[in-house]
Amino acid sequence: MRELRTRDDLALLLLDWIRPLRKWYSAGGARLKVGNTSAHYGENSIRMEGYSRVLWGLGPLFAGENGRLPQEAKAEIAMWQELTRKGLIHGTDPGHEEYWQDVEDYDQKMVEMAAVANAILLAPGVYWEPLSETQRQNVFRWLSGINSRRVHANNWRFFRVLVNILFQKLGLPYSEDCLRDDLGVVERCYEGDGWYFDGHPGQKDYYIPFAMHYYGLIYARHMEDREPKYCEQLKKRAGEFYRDFVYWFGRDGREVPYGRSLTYRFAHSAVFAAMAFAGAEVPMGQLKSLVLENMRYWGEQPIFDPGGILTIGYQYPNLIMSERYNAPGSPYWSFKTFLALALPGEHPFWKSQETRPEFEIQKCLRHPNMIAVHEDSGHALLYPTGQKSPNFGNTVAKYQKFVYSNRFGFSVSRGTGLEDGAFDNTLAGTLAREDFWRMRQDAERFEVTEEYTRTLYELLPGVRVESVIIPLEQGHVRVHYVLAERGAKLADGGFAIPLEEGERHAAPSMVELTRESCRCAFPWGRAGAVCLAGEGRARQVIPFPNTNLMYGITLIPTVCYELEPGEYGIADYFYGDGCLGPGGEETPGVDLTGDAICITYRGKTRRITGKQWL
Repeated sequence: MRELRTRDDLALLLLDWIRPLRKWYSAGGARLKVGNTSAHYGENSIRMEGYSRVLWGLGPLFAGENGRLPQEAKAEIAMWQELTRKGLIHGTDPGHEEYWQDVEDYDQKMVEMAAVANAILLAPGVYWEPLSETQRQNVFRWLSGINSRRVHANNWRFFRVLVNILFQKLGLPYSEDCLRDDLGVVERCYEGDGWYFDGHPGQKDYYIPFAMHYYGLIYARHMEDREPKYCEQLKKRAGEFYRDFVYWFGRDGREVPYGRSLTYRFAHSAVFAAMAFAGAEVPMGQLKSLVLENMRYWGEQPIFDPGGILTIGYQYPNLIMSERYNAPGSPYWSFKTFLALALPGEHPFWKSQETRPEFEIQKCLRHPNMIAVHEDSGHALLYPTGQKSPNFGNTVAKYQKFVYSNRFGFSVSRGTGLEDGAFDNTLAGTLAREDFWRMRQDAERFEVTEEYTRTLYELLPGVRVESVIIPLEQGHVRVHYVLAERGAKLADGGFAIPLEEGERHAAPSMVELTRESCRCAFPWGRAGAVCLAGEGRARQVIPFPNTNLMYGITLIPTVCYELEPGEYGIADYFYGDGCLGPGGEETPGVDLTGDAICITYRGKTRRITGKQWL
């Protein structure tokens, strides 16, 4: 991994990361095949996607000044210019065997048009001016196909927006009707305080920064001379959004994995590059730190295969956590963060000293319905509730858990047993005479306050639960009010801590297991679960390998319950990372008698309203 300090450093890193791709391009340059797994949109679009997503990095590279790079790097850049320009020419030529085919309604190629349009906007000297008139007409005709097709009413509308602003910039016919309609859809997704939703009001995930804001900031940069008022509004929204979104990152630039499309990895910091690109009023030193710290972190992770190709997965290659739209070339969406290369070396972004953001220990984020916590150790956590997303693959695990952590990640299920279900940071259950475990699918009611989240849901047929999650300075308390019309078994799972680091494996003596608690103290981290109220029995659950997004093999400290039909109030405490080891961390006390939850911790007592809805 190269040292990242300057624009030239980032440019050389991009060349390092795309060099292994060269041999996988088709003869005509319009298709890139880097794997043999599939996606719902088929092989033609898969190979076109492979070509286009690399442009998220190359467009900004070509837009910037590369004169100070070593001679061999300049020669390599010239090769990439020729190769990808050839691909654009052949991919948009109906008479060529590598033609990308006309776009259809809701076509994946619409997604990829955004990368093509952005590359031409940034580097017309590479992708437009050298083309013949016939070649330009082919590019125009292929892109303009999106104006006569139906497009999803979410972040996809920005794909068509980018195409039409490209046409405006090039002096070509564009669709004012589409532009007006698409921006209208975007505006209807805006909630205020910098927050959008992505087509569904209950869905707040990384698509808000790396799609809604990212494309909006590109629009603001290119259209500020024509629509200064609206573009200024887009930049102002980004600044407001930053104040909340920055809490999804730790001090070291590691984001909290949460929601879908996590295989895009460092795309999660792309919005910070876009803020600098558009000139949003956010401290440049903080933007620089967040972009480069995030890139440094990912550059040290095993996210490339032995041949140097980005893999599907998160902190390691992992198809189990993928979505139905993740093809072999999909992870190169992460190259959106290389938009910082479009900023010249003298730009304030590059000249500023890196400055890490300052965080409150706990902050309520109203729009995404979550509490963000930054523990003293640097551990960053999100406590969400009321999230909703269509099913793209393991969606429940990606949105419905009680807490998400940038230290422990989260796990996805491989089956319906307790071990293959990998139920970390959630309450799982099965009916008493079955072994079919599941976690909540949705929320009937929910609320988020400065102190806690509260969610009402049906865990199992005949078993309803009201869960109150109370973050502390270290760890958190969960209180579950359970109404069971049928006998059931419950498992309240904690953080999934890795069982090994490198070639070091945890020894049995590093786990202290009693009836009430399971406490892990490994050289590389600590985690535990403690029963505070109820007849819970602690156990160590070893889930199936490769269920966790960050670690291949883990242990989940868990508190288990066996319930007869009736009403129950139970409480558990979970901690991880920065907490002290066995016998050292302060375990909170919980009193559930009466109509309140009383928590005693570090010499203070907090009183929270007890059961409300069940």
